Amino acid sequence: MRSLTLRLALLAGLWVAVGLGVAAWFVAGVAVAQIEAALDTRLAALLDAAVGATALDDTGRVAIERPPAGADFDTVFSGAYWQVTGPDGATTTSRSLWDQTLPTTPGRRDAPSQRDAAGPRGDRLRIAERDVLFPGAPGVTHVAVALSCAPTQAEVARLKRGLGLAFGLLGTGLVAGVVLQVVVGLAPLRRARRALAEVRDGSRDALALGAPSEIAPLVAEIDALIAQNRATLERARAHVGNLAHALKTPVAVLRNALAAVPPDLDAARMEAASLERLVQHHLARARSAAVATGAAMPELAPFAVAQEVAAALRRLFAPRRLAIEVLGDRTARLRADPQDVTEMLGNLMENACKWAYVRVAVTIAVEPRGVRITVTDDGPGLPPGMEDAALARGGRLDEAAPGSGLGLAIVADLATLYGGGLRLGRGSRGGLIAELSLPRHGGRAAP
Repeated sequence: MRSLTLRLALLAGLWVAVGLGVAAWFVAGVAVAQIEAALDTRLAALLDAAVGATALDDTGRVAIERPPAGADFDTVFSGAYWQVTGPDGATTTSRSLWDQTLPTTPGRRDAPSQRDAAGPRGDRLRIAERDVLFPGAPGVTHVAVALSCAPTQAEVARLKRGLGLAFGLLGTGLVAGVVLQVVVGLAPLRRARRALAEVRDGSRDALALGAPSEIAPLVAEIDALIAQNRATLERARAHVGNLAHALKTPVAVLRNALAAVPPDLDAARMEAASLERLVQHHLARARSAAVATGAAMPELAPFAVAQEVAAALRRLFAPRRLAIEVLGDRTARLRADPQDVTEMLGNLMENACKWAYVRVAVTIAVEPRGVRITVTDDGPGLPPGMEDAALARGGRLDEAAPGSGLGLAIVADLATLYGGGLRLGRGSRGGLIAELSLPRHGGRAAP
């Protein structure tokens, strides 16, 4: 059952059916009990009237002087009967019994009692009876009054049919109302589905729906995802276009250098290095942008990452005997891709080692919104006003120094994707200060 509307309608119908069924059973039970109680009350009144109308005649026989009012005791088999049995066993009956008598049970009944029994025509009777001792009588007199249960049964049947019809109509109306409510309530989801289909076929740029507050966050997230996917696609196209444009000239120069007689190997090497820098830069950009989706990232300790990078750089720069220290808060935590953090710290610390005289320091500090990682060296530092040039793609302040000039630019790009940033400055005692700020939680931001 994949239809949410059908599922809710069936569940509502089942709940309504069970609830109304129990209610109908309870109401019918109460009503039937009241109807039967009314019959017993009427019988008790007729019995009292019959007892009051019973007396001894001149011969000493017991008989009813006048029929009790309130029932048809004169019409044959009318369903209303009375019967008096005297101390001598003689029985007097109402005209309605004709030649029949009411069934009796042994035992004395000083108090009124009621029971069911079969009537003259096999119909069900409700009998009220008691034994009465009249003054001057040699024994007790048994007085019984009976009424047919057929009218009561017919009334109960009509009541049950009426209740069934009423509760059935009520249940149908409630289920129809619930179905209508579900259909109307889920209309925004259907509109969102149609809008999403239009986005997929290109006839719509975004959902852009005025949705209720319950699904408005979902619509907003879908719109954000659409925008992010569109931005990712545009970035991919831009990367491909930039790479094609950037490779065109170096490839042509390299081809000409190799085609010359004799080949110009120095020019070829320079263009090969240029091609390598371009490829490294665009691969790094493509990798960082491809996963800039804000996905959940593992938690890591930047102090431990910095220690690992420092250990590798100590081996790499062992001939220079550089002092590479990692200081600060060991408990600091980030949620980020470990490879990204290693690449950012590796680029910053390697750059510091290239320019340092004897010392490189990495300091980890916790800030209210994230973690600040400061990399300092005791080298010559940056000339004033050259911070932007140092962060430019391929920017190299000293062409004689090894490297592609992309390290700081890649760090700045990655930090921006994470919602952080990179700031360069000059220390009070000279040397370069690189401050990398990263938020404490939650992956990358869409560029």
